[in-house]
Amino acid sequence: MAKIDDMQLFVHVVRSGGLAAAGRKIGLSPASMTARINQLENHYQTRLLIRNTRSIKLTEAGEQFYQGCLRVIAEIDATEQSIQLSKNTLSGSLKITAPSDFGKQFVAPAIAKFVAQNPQVKPHLHLTDGLVNLVEEGIDIAIRFGNLPDSNLISRMIKANQRVLCASAEYLKIHGQPLQPSDLLNHRCLVMERFGQSMNDWHFKNQIIRVPVAMSSSDGAVIRQWAIDGAGIALKSMVDISDDLTKGHLVTLLDDYILGFSNKDKQQIGLQFLYPSRQFQPRQVVAFMDFFQQQI
Repeated sequence: MAKIDDMQLFVHVVRSGGLAAAGRKIGLSPASMTARINQLENHYQTRLLIRNTRSIKLTEAGEQFYQGCLRVIAEIDATEQSIQLSKNTLSGSLKITAPSDFGKQFVAPAIAKFVAQNPQVKPHLHLTDGLVNLVEEGIDIAIRFGNLPDSNLISRMIKANQRVLCASAEYLKIHGQPLQPSDLLNHRCLVMERFGQSMNDWHFKNQIIRVPVAMSSSDGAVIRQWAIDGAGIALKSMVDISDDLTKGHLVTLLDDYILGFSNKDKQQIGLQFLYPSRQFQPRQVVAFMDFFQQQI
């Protein structure tokens, strides 16, 4: 760092036209300025300045050194500006996983808006209704419903949510509306499948109903669309079907009974961010979480 200081001082002297004038600008006495220039010339074992009481003149070596100082200082200034700019500009990779239905409806559009504002960010969105090992897959953020049992992951609540039964008015007009959970045994149920297993044990207050599987899929978006098309009754997240309820595509059923896929749901299955560590989160990752929470 001392060499850079010496270079900056030498440039001040040349631009000021003298040691005393340069000293006044940077707060050093004429004696201190003379001592610094003497040390510099002793270091390089050559005369850099021809000095008198009124003026200075660069020697050939001094001119060479002066031009070199200008280049080095300019490079340092450019580097510092680049670092400052990078502090205000988000960049780098952003790997996110989310449930299929929710991801298509909400996460994908939010990523597009985020990247439009931060074009140096390079996102990858992995949609799956299965579980993903974040560390092994190099995932920055998982967006999931409910509390997952992996204690190594950090969670951050996005918003409250619950599971609901839903169907289209067209389906209910043809098949009738279930009035209690056991009525589902006589209905067409649209069932999620995970790891090859049908998730058709639907939990209600004080009872579990193993519903008949009329149609099944490992993709939540498919289940939702089947319900909209009148194919049967689905167990979905309220967040997933909120727009469909508003538009009248779906209605909820048995609201006073439903828990979800397990007793642990207890009706509330918050929408959460999950990530491997609180420490050393890349800036673009933290910024996207804040952005998405505002969007949702």
